[in-house]
Amino acid sequence: MNTHQDRNTLPLKGNITLIYFLSFLIAILMTVASVAGLQSRAVIYPTEELIRSFVPNDVVNLFIGLPILLGSMYMTWRGKLIGLLCWSGALFFVFYNYTAYVFAMPLNWAFLLHLILVVLSMYTLIGLIANIDRKAVQQRLSGSVPEKFAGGVLAGLGLLFSLRVIGIIVNAIANGTLLAETELAVNIADFLITPAWIIGGILLWRRQAFGYVTGLGLLFQGSMLFIGLIIFLLLQPILTSAPFALVDVVVIFVMGLICFIPFALFVRGAGKA
Repeated sequence: MNTHQDRNTLPLKGNITLIYFLSFLIAILMTVASVAGLQSRAVIYPTEELIRSFVPNDVVNLFIGLPILLGSMYMTWRGKLIGLLCWSGALFFVFYNYTAYVFAMPLNWAFLLHLILVVLSMYTLIGLIANIDRKAVQQRLSGSVPEKFAGGVLAGLGLLFSLRVIGIIVNAIANGTLLAETELAVNIADFLITPAWIIGGILLWRRQAFGYVTGLGLLFQGSMLFIGLIIFLLLQPILTSAPFALVDVVVIFVMGLICFIPFALFVRGAGKA
């Protein structure tokens, strides 16, 4: 079967040329934002706190965010269902990362670039999911992927992160303390993505069509966030004055395994569909 025929087997309801174009634009803007942050960090990140939080993250965006986005697009172009379903996760990864930038950054040209990335990634994500034939995906994946296990992990992680953010905010208010801008920004980003994990997980657990469409992407995004955070913690003491947090790396790795395992099982099942 040739590549053209393979592409025609994808469960799509319409033409996604615009989605490709917007995703390429996102990739270009990510590259510009990350390179600028690394090359002109004292200008773009005027405080030590911002440098510690975002300079290592610029590297993560370049070497994880960018490849997973382009890789998912390429696999989709080759007619791979896994690529199509992971594409949404890569866009969600972009949305999450740059949401933290938007809430922490001062008002400069880089802030505007990050805001554009947040809006553009969400718009493209919605457009992509809207063009996927949910029933067709459900028919291809039903019984081939670990719906209960993967859905339970997604919903559980979403609930855990939601409660964590609420606990941090309530504790800060009760003690009359102010959270650092970067810490608050990351918690806001966490809080904004967790409803998707919870809802997507429940729908997948219940074997609903939308759960099959979003399940792999959400697991992909979660897995890449854990990997990205580990790399971030490893790079932080090299690129900034922050100390190395060995305990945090170990904890994040253990937590990441909770997401990696159902993701791998889902990929194996989807690959056979």
